[in-house]
Amino acid sequence: MRRTSLANSQTRYACGLSALTTDEPDMEAFAKAIALEAAAIDAGFALLFFSQSLVEASALSQALMTHAPALHHAGCSTAGEITPQGLEDGHVLAMLLPSPAFTAVSVMVENLSSSGMDRITGEVETLRRSLRARLGCDRTKGTFALCFIDGLSYAEEAVSSAIHWGLDDIPLLGGSAGDDLKFETTRLISNGKVTSDSAIIVLISTEIPFHVFKTDNFVPTDEKLVVTASDPDHRIVREFNATNAAQEYAASVGIVAQMLTPLSFASHPVVVKVGGQYYCRSIQKMHADGSLSFFCAIDDGVVLSIAQPKDMVESTRAALRDVEERLGGIDMILGFDCVLRRLDARNRQVFREISELYRVNNVIGFGTYGEQYRSMHLNQTFTGIAFGERQAAE
Repeated sequence: MRRTSLANSQTRYACGLSALTTDEPDMEAFAKAIALEAAAIDAGFALLFFSQSLVEASALSQALMTHAPALHHAGCSTAGEITPQGLEDGHVLAMLLPSPAFTAVSVMVENLSSSGMDRITGEVETLRRSLRARLGCDRTKGTFALCFIDGLSYAEEAVSSAIHWGLDDIPLLGGSAGDDLKFETTRLISNGKVTSDSAIIVLISTEIPFHVFKTDNFVPTDEKLVVTASDPDHRIVREFNATNAAQEYAASVGIVAQMLTPLSFASHPVVVKVGGQYYCRSIQKMHADGSLSFFCAIDDGVVLSIAQPKDMVESTRAALRDVEERLGGIDMILGFDCVLRRLDARNRQVFREISELYRVNNVIGFGTYGEQYRSMHLNQTFTGIAFGERQAAE
């Protein structure tokens, strides 16, 4: 029998996780490869991240249901992928979790725009009960939560907060689904369902040691922008400091307003102070009237500071070194990397160095429209979960 061509790459890690990637649009062949690898490592759950420029969500979902019907899965569309080879575009990535080492349960929360936050917290509590039943004990040590949200839903802050509320001390991280910077429609997939305006919550328990972390590469300056006119429901700022938003922002960063581009916003983010820490609040685009759309929640009276960049390569390397010391060695990292970091890396001509840094540290994941970290929704940040080797757990 002729053997079906496998995915472009297949990587098994010491902790038991396996990653498959392809840049071919043939989802039948890719799903067959996933099914073979799932059987080989006894995987019970798969995470999937895919470029809509390569494949439609429904084609991937249908192929998985046909060729791997018993494999539970969850995932979303991307704004770029992080494969075992580094930063890529136009790929599909599957991460398989072997059942002997990982127990995973998931739920899709649909119709976010009309969902009460109590409902989401309730879904989390139901999911926790489901995980307890699977484990046969009430163990939160060794458990983490992943969250994927429609990155065009305007709901990430409320959803992240509601999930975090229901998790107690279980760490949460994740990324907002993207659509290759088209800003039209993102897709989430879960066990045969394909939706937008939704979120997927995954609870995973493991005895493999892990560490949840985040890193960015900006420091606040004394230059302040106060939101004086906004449309919070659509994350649009019309005025900073009682002046046209684009003009005031451009003046603050030393650019003519007409010259503002996504690269300008990636290179000159603004930050907000919450609980003594600064978090990025990135600008998505400028409108014809000089108003600005944001990737994060915004409202009248919010005080933003213009941020200055630090060396992205060095700050990322330092963060990874810190994680390595905490874990006693990194086996692999599941990472959620803001698409604006990718744009900024290209702009500063360090894209190859960042890609290589991810490759040598075994980072896989995707480019996001926003990152979730504990109770916060962030921008221009890399959030990740690093796994140690299985031996360290024994």
